[in-house]
Amino acid sequence: MTPSTAPPRFHCEWAWLADGLAADVLIEVADGRFTTVTPGVPLAAGLDVVWLPGVTLPGFANAHSHAFHRALRGRTHGGRGTFWTWREQMYAVAAALDPDSYHRLARAVYAEMALAGITCVGEFHYLHHGPDGTPYDEPNAMGEALIAAAADAGIRITLLDTLYLTSSVDGSPLEGVQRRFGDTGVDSWADRVGRLAARPHAKIGAAAHSVRAVPAAALTELARHTEGVPVHVHLSEQRAENDACLAVHGRTPTELLADRGLTGPRVTAVHATHLTDTDRTELGDSGTGVCFCPTTERDLADGIGHARSLTDAGSPLSLGSDSHAVIDPFEEARGVEMHERLHTEHRGHFTGADLITAATATGHAALGWTDAGTITPGARADLVTVSLASPRTAGCDPAAVMFAATAADVRHVVTDGRVIVRDGAHLTVPDVGAALTDALHTTLTGSRR
Repeated sequence: MTPSTAPPRFHCEWAWLADGLAADVLIEVADGRFTTVTPGVPLAAGLDVVWLPGVTLPGFANAHSHAFHRALRGRTHGGRGTFWTWREQMYAVAAALDPDSYHRLARAVYAEMALAGITCVGEFHYLHHGPDGTPYDEPNAMGEALIAAAADAGIRITLLDTLYLTSSVDGSPLEGVQRRFGDTGVDSWADRVGRLAARPHAKIGAAAHSVRAVPAAALTELARHTEGVPVHVHLSEQRAENDACLAVHGRTPTELLADRGLTGPRVTAVHATHLTDTDRTELGDSGTGVCFCPTTERDLADGIGHARSLTDAGSPLSLGSDSHAVIDPFEEARGVEMHERLHTEHRGHFTGADLITAATATGHAALGWTDAGTITPGARADLVTVSLASPRTAGCDPAAVMFAATAADVRHVVTDGRVIVRDGAHLTVPDVGAALTDALHTTLTGSRR
């Protein structure tokens, strides 16, 4: 991670602490962790601190990302279609990347996340091999590119290395660009992932792409290989997936995961949109987490999930930006509440505190960073300061900032005690827009600008 020269003391006009909002909070940091957090300390002349006007929140966790999907933003809206027609455009992008171009794109995408207040990302990584499926000389070249990109952008990463073996629930083989995604089996996948090393800013997790891409027997083997690490899985994102699973296995995708030992507190089900009441009970009773990605779910017309009933059942809720239709944790958090309002025709399903927890502590925990996501002594020193003076937030109750702010209102970001965004500018990627433009040009045209 890139160091900064910022002093290890911060003074927050407002800060969101474990017991809620507090004013005039003095925060001291050592070795990347909070040492003291003291509310009610007036800002005095000569006090050697970084002054953080506005509302300061814990760092956000983006629990579900596909970095290369950022190349599709604003390019897939020219007509009607479904997830499945969008997927063909996504495959075209997937076919174009190599380790160097993927690093440049991911570095810019992760810098965009940092500007939005994201201090940790869960990268659901399945773009493993060369275009024809042949492994690179370094089998994890693409995963290493993502880990390096996160370091360059100053954020932490959990690389959720993804098992992807078949193209459909009935076991059809991978074809076309899908061959880039696949290993020859669970053992070869585990051997490759075993060569990835954790780093101070990076953890290595695992994922099953979906019940479409991982046969039932392989789900059992995956559960055996991944004890003690976070495991994520796309679950019931589309009705067609449910129908195919019922036809082949006689059970829903959730029931299949439960049968195969792939539920529980270390597992996070991503999307979980089209669930039965029994599915929601199964996930909740087992403590399986759920990750909602509202901006992608509505962009792809996937449907509206039932976040309130899942959390009531016992499933911890985290948030992700998935395809990066936008990168804005405030919009993802609001989307959870607003979708519930549309579904029920009632307001007030999630409080601001609920949404902050989903965007911070629960998201970090889902990625294996259980020591992050709160402003408390001993926790990782991640801070996100949001302006209360923008056209969007002026006059806002500081306690309701999640319902008013956008990513554009983030002014300062600290990760592990290091300032990575100051006054709305990224300190190591000074022009994130230019970095994205250059990386996207290379990805979409195959040539450097």
